[in-house]
Amino acid sequence: MSTPAVIEAGSTGGRRSRARRASEGTPAVVRPGRLSIGIVTLWLSLIVLLPLAAVVAKSLDDGVGAFWTAVSGRQAVAALRFTLIVSLIVTAINALAGTLIAWVLVRDEFRGKRAINALIDLPFALPTIVAGITLLALYGNSSPLGIDVAYTQVAVAFALLFVTLPFVVRSVQPVLLELDREMEEAATSLGASGWTTFRRIVLPNLVPAILGGCALAFARAVGEFGSVVLISGNIPFQTQVASVFVYKQLEGDAPVSAAAVSVVLLLLSLAVLLGIRGLARLGARHER
Repeated sequence: MSTPAVIEAGSTGGRRSRARRASEGTPAVVRPGRLSIGIVTLWLSLIVLLPLAAVVAKSLDDGVGAFWTAVSGRQAVAALRFTLIVSLIVTAINALAGTLIAWVLVRDEFRGKRAINALIDLPFALPTIVAGITLLALYGNSSPLGIDVAYTQVAVAFALLFVTLPFVVRSVQPVLLELDREMEEAATSLGASGWTTFRRIVLPNLVPAILGGCALAFARAVGEFGSVVLISGNIPFQTQVASVFVYKQLEGDAPVSAAAVSVVLLLLSLAVLLGIRGLARLGARHER
């Protein structure tokens, strides 16, 4: 067979193969073009990379010595430590509470389910400063519940719990909806208890979603400002979070110090987020 005949046969076979895939409903692989990759890179650079680079550059305006002085001060260290600890605690609590709420919304039927499902998204839509005012009215001096925890560390935790709860719920809920119930029914028919079925079958499928929701919740908690600026009282060494400390530095005409603390907060957040992502990948690899 001549070369043109081979080419013609190959092209005909390729057309037939593509036609067969189209008739069978097999999606063709679409590779991103250089233009689309360039647009995405440019957009990420403008929105994410350039602002971060500007903050890092600003923090070093007065040299490395001034940077270290700004981030090693007692008040800065206390604010960063408190922010990191309370964010981790809130993330852990919401990992449990968010998973439980997602389970109830997916697996149980009860009156008011739609209303509760809609309320979960309220922290997304509510301006954070409004959330702070609401929490201050609910847990402040004139609390209708008789609970006065304003200007305490507990109040900061309440505020962060409020704004970060939806992340875990909305991450776990779709996975529960798509989960195959036949495996659970088979395990139950073989004599497995409800807890064993959940621990051996359901939970391994939920772990990546839970960790993803935790990463989002932690990122939101670390950078939260509006909901905590009022109810925390901004008491140094007690209830002052890093975001409010940075704001006070800017008000005090110390932008370099504010930028330096922001960079440290960014690095701490990045380290924790990478750790959470690493756990998610390790869990997925273990499942395979």
